[in-house]
Amino acid sequence: MTEHRSTPTPIIPRLARIALGASIALTAGVMGPAALADGHGALTTPPADTKTAEVSSDSGSARTPLEVVAQRLPKVTAAQVLNLAAQQIGVRENSMGGGTKFHQWYMSSPRAQETAARDGGNIYGYANAPWCAMFVSWVGEMAGIRPTMGWDAYTVTHAKWFAENGHWGTTPTPGAVVYFDWEGGKSIDGIDHVGFVKHDNGDGTITTIEGNTGNGNVEQLVRPMSEVVGFGYPVYAG
Repeated sequence: MTEHRSTPTPIIPRLARIALGASIALTAGVMGPAALADGHGALTTPPADTKTAEVSSDSGSARTPLEVVAQRLPKVTAAQVLNLAAQQIGVRENSMGGGTKFHQWYMSSPRAQETAARDGGNIYGYANAPWCAMFVSWVGEMAGIRPTMGWDAYTVTHAKWFAENGHWGTTPTPGAVVYFDWEGGKSIDGIDHVGFVKHDNGDGTITTIEGNTGNGNVEQLVRPMSEVVGFGYPVYAG
């Protein structure tokens, strides 16, 4: 299993480029919204009516500032999101490169229909597709902050969503969504992979939590900043 560079294909809607992420918390194999620990042992439940369409769309319609959208969402900290991501460490893909709960969630979501239509394929193409962005988007969904985390089947488009919403930069902060180019490029169009920043190590490296790693798992890793294209910044409380 190798980490994926996304490369467009004319027939299966850029599915080779897709580094997917959004998923649903499956407990005992059942789909449903996950409860999120608030750091004091209390649980909160993501609202069922959070929507991304008001924030951005592929049509380029007017965007509501993410800070405004966040006012009606649960108050979720970066530490809570990283804890949720860390709880997924060890989740592994099958021999086909798919089959995770992240794939299942994305395929069941309305976003899969939108991106498949956009890219010229169908939702079944996502079953064994690269899933790093599915993982990131799943965490946002389960934390109840998808409208400020974004969701997409393609890492480049997901990064552009952050940039278009004014939440893109070059500073590694805990909970930021980090985008990589294995060749060291700094163009969003060259992005290969995505994960979360756990912390800046202060030595030119960052500690991350990522899905769809070279081992086909969710893992905690140390990455050089030289491979980072940039960071997307969800809206966190605190």
